[in-house]
Amino acid sequence: MSHKKIFLKDIDMDKKFKTSLMVMKKIHRDSNMTTYILTDKSEQIKARIPNKFKLKPGQVIEVESKKEPTMDEVKNIEIISENYELDDYLPAVKRSIEEIMFDIENLTDEYIKSDDAKKLNDFFFKDEEFSDKFKKGIGGVSMHHNYIGGLAEHTLGVMYLTKILCEKYGCKNIEIAMLSAKLHDIGKLYELDFNGPFKYTLQGELEGHIVIGIQLIDRAINDMKHDFNEEFVRRIKGCIVQHHGKLEYGSPRECNMEEAFILNFADGIDATMNKIEQIKTNSKSNGWSDYDRRIDTKLYL
Repeated sequence: MSHKKIFLKDIDMDKKFKTSLMVMKKIHRDSNMTTYILTDKSEQIKARIPNKFKLKPGQVIEVESKKEPTMDEVKNIEIISENYELDDYLPAVKRSIEEIMFDIENLTDEYIKSDDAKKLNDFFFKDEEFSDKFKKGIGGVSMHHNYIGGLAEHTLGVMYLTKILCEKYGCKNIEIAMLSAKLHDIGKLYELDFNGPFKYTLQGELEGHIVIGIQLIDRAINDMKHDFNEEFVRRIKGCIVQHHGKLEYGSPRECNMEEAFILNFADGIDATMNKIEQIKTNSKSNGWSDYDRRIDTKLYL
């Protein structure tokens, strides 16, 4: 696969260009033309394209045009079906994903010691297909870590905070807490579709990532020829079930284990600070940001 070389943000307004862009959504159609939002990882733009092309969200197309607020002179449209890198067209984590995974595995090696914990961890993260999917996963559609690699970045943040809280407050089951932190959002790999414009899958809409995560844990335990300690399984599943903390936040059960409280706090801190980081990045002044529904307030910068 090859990376694209020309990005929208590098093209001056009114300049002619030829590059590939992803179709994000259709916003208007008349008798002859359809207006689409086209994007790459740098920015997005409107384009009016003849109806005969019948483009779909998620398709990557090569176009020739002049850059305008709404491009009317789009020429030579070609649909690209393969040989492109998804993170050229969708927002992606800034840090190297391999560095993030390296740090995740260092924490794993430091705290995941028992045979049960190693086997459950390895079932997922020694599987090449799962690991590749995990590296591309998003933390959400719009709320936090909503970019390619965001799930891994969030997982590392939650593991790091879990470590600090466990050591500060003498958590008895630190291995359970750390493995739960690593596995707490694996259901998002199947709850969310990140192969094009971010959206929920049908399974995600119906079940949600907590239920899907428990299904994945159950499947792993059933597939392995290993006699897992029942208390180990109970606590891992309990942490995943409880990690949203409150019923009104989508948690099937509220926290009732020390390690579940710690995981809930770590998850909340990392998610909230990512929202704040995004607000800071997208705000132009040093005063107040605009109101942001993700934190239910405006932010004094």
